[in-house]
Amino acid sequence: MKIGHGYDAHRLIEGSGVILGGVAITCNYSIDAHSDGDLIVHALIDALLGAAGFGDIGTLYPSEDNKFKNISSRELLRDVVSKIKDANYLIQNIDITFIGQEPKLNRFIGKIRENLSQDLCIEIDSVNCKATTTDFLGFEGEKKGLSCHAVALID
Repeated sequence: MKIGHGYDAHRLIEGSGVILGGVAITCNYSIDAHSDGDLIVHALIDALLGAAGFGDIGTLYPSEDNKFKNISSRELLRDVVSKIKDANYLIQNIDITFIGQEPKLNRFIGKIRENLSQDLCIEIDSVNCKATTTDFLGFEGEKKGLSCHAVALID
């Protein structure tokens, strides 16, 4: 068994919504990013790549490459899952912690888990996603940005 940890953070800008875990969430800001800015999926990709020893998201999908401009992060995740499977690894489970004052993810967690379960080709019971605030501390608490940690176990 191998374990990997992933982390991602993005700055918030004026806008009309974010995508987190493949779910479009309407709010008064957007995520400043080259792709769709789905930091939940970005952290998960890094966790999977780390577990398999395949580097990181920036190496495989550099933000300097325009073919990844505005790309769906779920598309990148499915590509990583394909690479994991090609190397004869099985994804056992994942655990995600989203950090931000807003948006509140409680009502979206089920759909996020469902999306990730589909993209990872694993049972939904093997996908955990939770959200926390920082009680107004740091860049997440000041609503200047959002971050996410992910852990993946592969065999």
